Amino acid sequence: MKNQVKPPEENLTVLMEFVLLGFSDVPQLQWFLCGLFFVIYIIILLGNGTILLITKVDPALQTPMYFFLGNFSFLEICYVSVTLPRMLMNLGTQRRTISLVACATQMCWILILGGTECFLLAVMAYDRYLAICNPLQYPLLMNHKVCIQLVVGSWIIGIPIQVGQTFQIFSLSFCGSNQINHFFCDIPPVLKLACGETFMNEILVYIVAVLFVTMPFLLILISYGKIISTVFKLPSATSRVKAFSTCSSHLTVVVIFFGSAIITYLRPKNSHSAETDKVLSLFYTIMTPMFNPMIYSLRNKDVIMALRKLLCK
Repeated sequence: MKNQVKPPEENLTVLMEFVLLGFSDVPQLQWFLCGLFFVIYIIILLGNGTILLITKVDPALQTPMYFFLGNFSFLEICYVSVTLPRMLMNLGTQRRTISLVACATQMCWILILGGTECFLLAVMAYDRYLAICNPLQYPLLMNHKVCIQLVVGSWIIGIPIQVGQTFQIFSLSFCGSNQINHFFCDIPPVLKLACGETFMNEILVYIVAVLFVTMPFLLILISYGKIISTVFKLPSATSRVKAFSTCSSHLTVVVIFFGSAIITYLRPKNSHSAETDKVLSLFYTIMTPMFNPMIYSLRNKDVIMALRKLLCK
């Protein structure tokens, strides 16, 4: 990809705010998109809020698997709340400006919460591995204290690195165009507006992506490799179906989230396209939080029973 010609340093005007273009290329659909994303946001809040509630109050769901699911639903609410409210405001008011500080804050939270989601999905895979491959030792290995430690670790492990990465990106000078061709402050479109050489920044983005996306994904693959090996050794078909059913919901979320995130952050720079990035971002910032409650409730008898009891009450 050819380097963009940058204006001389003495002619640079340091930018203090950006414009999130979002879906401005389809002006005739602004109000439709605003209504659509508002409905999606309500669905995400209600769906994940319900999952969070039933995993806290239903006695039948007081197990490590549902403890992690409740935390995952809370994370999804936080994750989507970083992007969707501002996107709704931009669509509704047509005022798309965002200050440099607000942009940096949004990016930082997206990176922290995205990293947390990667590690929490890996923890959930590890939980299923222990439950299926070491059922006799499972209560001892995955006691309440260990569950809390794994969740807290997932939340805090990425904070210093992601804060540092955000600080490093926004320490660059921004000049020329202030238009971010995205609906939130993501790394690739923001780096395109930076003046000077960004090669080292891009290398660090790849390194962090490998640590926070690829490594948890590999841990998930290893866990499921051992799970599949163990399940095929089970004597009865009923046992195999039951074992697979406890993993299928989690595996579906993993494929949607990691598939879109890996393509977004780890594909070559010269293959980046603003429109493709926006579509992929919709999957891991909006579609995963929206489908998470549906995937877990429709394919899980315990969750369905808990929902019925909640509705009866």
